[in-house]
Amino acid sequence: CPASLAAPLTFTMLQWTRVYKGNSIFWGNASLDGRLSHLLEGLNVTQVLPLEPPETWARRRQDVNTYLLYFRQLVQLFSKERPINYTQSLCCRLGCQLFPNGTAHSFYEVTLNGTAFLSFHVPNATWERRWPGGDAVAAYAEGELMKWPKTTQDLQHFLNTTCVDILRAQSARTGKQSSRSHAPLVLGLILGTVALLGMAVGIFLCTGGRC
Repeated sequence: CPASLAAPLTFTMLQWTRVYKGNSIFWGNASLDGRLSHLLEGLNVTQVLPLEPPETWARRRQDVNTYLLYFRQLVQLFSKERPINYTQSLCCRLGCQLFPNGTAHSFYEVTLNGTAFLSFHVPNATWERRWPGGDAVAAYAEGELMKWPKTTQDLQHFLNTTCVDILRAQSARTGKQSSRSHAPLVLGLILGTVALLGMAVGIFLCTGGRC
């Protein structure tokens, strides 16, 4: 639904991944100020709003496709080592909000099989465990995500700066936004899949607490 004048402007990305017997299925979407901006179905990402020129978007789409393909290959590899005969479902929800008084709030939450698993504390770029059970799995995934700049400092910059700048440009209603504001939109989707790579290691190598 379109955001009301009193509500904060919001840019939100949702990504779901279902894994069963080594097979990964992806789907998701992104919305900017209440309007659908991107769709993810399988390995295909579609730009619903014309936020980037065709040649730029083609490169972004290929980047997302590459990360998803890499994730799928990792899951297949891990499945051969540690077969799991039940479905694993991951959901990543990330984005930012810009309030009428100029303050902003960013977020990144991950659920595993419908239960809170990890969250990203944006101010100090740290991952925090939320899973009430399976501490070894969550701890390992947390450790893997904390190793890489892409899932710490880069993610912090995207959520705190890039994402908020997108909303400020939207709030200003300046019409045509700069390519600098448009270019990082898909970065959130890419970062989401990179984060899933770290979680895949924890989930598929540490299932049952055996890290």
